[in-house]
Amino acid sequence: KVLPDGTVSKVTIVPFYDRSGLIKETLGTLEEALEHEILISIIVVIVLMMNIRASIIISTLLPIGVLMTFIVMKYFGVDANVVALSGIAIAIGVMVDVGIVFVENIFRHLEMEENHNAKGKKLLGIIYDASVEVASAIMTALATTIVSFLPVFAMQASEGKLFKPLAFTKTFALLSSLLLGLIVVPALAHIVFSIRFDKEKSKKVWALVTTGLGLAFLIIYGSIPAIALILFGVNNFFENKWPEKLRVWVNRLNTIIILLTVVYFLTGAWMPLGAQNSFIVNYLFVIVIVTTVLGSLMTIVHFYPVLLRWCLTHKWQFFLIPIFIFLFGITAMQGIDKIFGFIPNGLEAIGLNVRQTDTWEYLNKKFPGVGKEFMPPLDEGSYLLMPTTMSHSGVEENIDVIKKVDAFVAQIPEVESVVGKWGRVNSALDPAPISMFENTIVYKPEYMVNEDGHRLRFKTDKDGNYLLKDGTKHHPEKDGFRNLKREELIEDRKGEYYRQWRDHIKSPDDIWTEIVKSTKVPGMTSAPKLQPIQTRLIMLATGMRAPIGIKVFGPDLQTIESVGLELEKILQQVPSIESSSVFADRIVGKPYLEFDIDRKAIARYGLSMSNIQNFIEIAIGGVKQTTTVEGRERFPVRVRYAREFRDNPEDVKNVLIPTPSGAQIPLGELAEVTYRRGPQIIKSEDTFLDGYVIFDKKIGYAEVDVVEEAQRFIKAKMDAGEFMLPAGVSYKFTGNYENQIRATKRLAIVVPISLLAIFLILYFQFGNVQTTLMVFSGLFVAFSGGFIMIWFYAQDWFLNFGVAGVNMRDLFDMHTINLSVAVWVGFIALFGIATDDGVIMGTYIKQTFEREKPKSIEGVREAIMHAGQQRVRPAMMTAAVAIIALIPVLTSTGKGSDIMVPMAIPSFGGMLFQVITMFIVPTLYCAWQEGVVKRQAKIEKNEINE
Repeated sequence: KVLPDGTVSKVTIVPFYDRSGLIKETLGTLEEALEHEILISIIVVIVLMMNIRASIIISTLLPIGVLMTFIVMKYFGVDANVVALSGIAIAIGVMVDVGIVFVENIFRHLEMEENHNAKGKKLLGIIYDASVEVASAIMTALATTIVSFLPVFAMQASEGKLFKPLAFTKTFALLSSLLLGLIVVPALAHIVFSIRFDKEKSKKVWALVTTGLGLAFLIIYGSIPAIALILFGVNNFFENKWPEKLRVWVNRLNTIIILLTVVYFLTGAWMPLGAQNSFIVNYLFVIVIVTTVLGSLMTIVHFYPVLLRWCLTHKWQFFLIPIFIFLFGITAMQGIDKIFGFIPNGLEAIGLNVRQTDTWEYLNKKFPGVGKEFMPPLDEGSYLLMPTTMSHSGVEENIDVIKKVDAFVAQIPEVESVVGKWGRVNSALDPAPISMFENTIVYKPEYMVNEDGHRLRFKTDKDGNYLLKDGTKHHPEKDGFRNLKREELIEDRKGEYYRQWRDHIKSPDDIWTEIVKSTKVPGMTSAPKLQPIQTRLIMLATGMRAPIGIKVFGPDLQTIESVGLELEKILQQVPSIESSSVFADRIVGKPYLEFDIDRKAIARYGLSMSNIQNFIEIAIGGVKQTTTVEGRERFPVRVRYAREFRDNPEDVKNVLIPTPSGAQIPLGELAEVTYRRGPQIIKSEDTFLDGYVIFDKKIGYAEVDVVEEAQRFIKAKMDAGEFMLPAGVSYKFTGNYENQIRATKRLAIVVPISLLAIFLILYFQFGNVQTTLMVFSGLFVAFSGGFIMIWFYAQDWFLNFGVAGVNMRDLFDMHTINLSVAVWVGFIALFGIATDDGVIMGTYIKQTFEREKPKSIEGVREAIMHAGQQRVRPAMMTAAVAIIALIPVLTSTGKGSDIMVPMAIPSFGGMLFQVITMFIVPTLYCAWQEGVVKRQAKIEKNEINE
């Protein structure tokens, strides 16, 4: 920079930690997930509707609804952060459902024989009647979804600040979709379905225009969509050449062309099997995924009459299925011992020890229950290494150690930068001693990204070699790993992603393992795995530099330290705790020189207490005498004894103290000089002195479970007499564990209130408790399905197979999922949509019974069959969209996915199992109405007999 006087500034600012990159990468991940969700939702709509006009209406609503949500966010001051955008991502499926139910019902009415080729006012009336028919059900379904998020608004502290934006954005998205569904969809449907190409000539003109546009785009851009336009135009041009019976395939072929084009765009943006596989392989994989899920759901629709009739005939056999799902889900949540522990307890009373059998141990291992933690850790793209040296280490030693640590970490190829600091600034707000280090380590993203957090593609040749700007080539597999910079590669939109991690580095956890291995320096302790933002939040809440720890309170520092050291030994034995991370504060270990001045001795030499204290301060500590001025810089000049005269206690005793008489008296004759150990830092809380014992959990364990196991270990030691707390000493566990307990207590109060509100909304819709309970039962099935999916994620055998060299467990990032606040938010979102299919089915069944008024058991079953067959398709379509739209979210791996995926898993699993609601509600309704018919027949029979 050129200064105003013309000189060039020699000051260079080098940022070593910048959160803007994390923010952009996180938003990039969410933007990609939203893009994938919208595209895959459009695909589902096209496949299920098999009608271009209906698909256009529904697909148009999605981007408009998202844009409306952003507008409302702007005016309400809701920031577009990772959690806020997750609210939109979760709401996508429900937003599409609104359009699907309205448009499908309109389309079904228009397909009726009496409404064929309807125009003008007749068409308007048909659309109006079809919209009114489902409007109440849609409004009820959305009302339950909005009300279900009341617990999120009631969250407090850090979880409230984190998830309230999600509740706002999802509410905005749902209200936007409702507004569009009630106002825009009917109007747009009237416009779209009014367009007619009745004249053969006009059809051919439009076909030629479409073909011409396709040829022009093909010549200019050479893209696949151009080919789709050509095929679309050619197919419509030769429509009259098709036999009359097969002419229906013209529309179907157009739909297939559009479908394959949308899949093309989705594949290019998603690439689920990774850049290492070709576009064709990824394209086929996307088709297989969509076909598998949709095919399975549509198979149920195809055989629905047969399956429903069997359910109506064999009610109790069918009810065993939802009962089994419920028990399975509750067992997966709580564990086999908590749910069925009464069985071995009862058998033990008669002398049978079932708990020791292989079967019970196997079941206990398979169903341990879901672990509990406060929040899944967000991948910040950086680590904060916070080890310590011994409290007696000096300044030079600490400088040497931190230089070594920085040098060792910088050698790791995945690390972008590392900057270490020790001690603290001259501020009372920073209590860090000089023995505490903070090494900020920023590691590279797995794939090279641009400034906005989106992955970059680089030019390659047909052999997979990356072409470099210097004319050379590089093949990662053949040539081995190489640290290339963005400036060395050639960017190409049609190229391949460049991976910046070595082959054996699969996750950030592997990078942390490399960091731990390379920083084993003698005299330095290990450190728990921390990230900068996470650490600041933990330290603000607890004062500790670890996610979990124990605070020991006592009357004096020596006692606190001794108790802490004993707890350290106990915690190192706990299986779920990383033994190397356990560290108790070495409180009393700092070397001190104490001067006990002999007042009588100094009085004999005519010295005062202030005189001798000044001499000691100047000779050993040094005092500023003046300041030198060197240009614009100033340096203090301190005067004190040379190091060789003060570097050990014996030399200090020989320091000469001048007296008024002119005699020089050794300091040892005037004061007792003692070298002793003392505290390096004194901490207190609630007026009590305290010390910390910090530790970290092993990978795969949950925070609450770790704390509970540690508490059991300590209690066992105390019961055995191996560990005793001295009088006046107490301890408590602290960290994220406390946040989880607080959040769970709040949710335990608010969630039931929310469920009660959902029940009341359903009651207002149906007007009776019986139907309300039937629809409400879907919530329990979905709740169980969410926990079953979490259980599947923890099973090594589930989806443990490879496709094109990619293991499906890796693709969906399957691992043990703990029950955190993020997962509970996912369940809260599920509660709102779990009753939607039941509302749609129950509303139409109620309307059918009011219209047909069956008087016999056979009549009741026929009415149920009629209503079920009319509503199974839109109900299955809404479920299909909700399920498939979440697949791209489940496969997302970028920054922010750590929070987004745990929220999506309950909704995905719950909606998957909630499909059975389409059988539960009709079967329960049938059983109820059959009972009503039987009682009515009995009453009539008694009246006849009388």
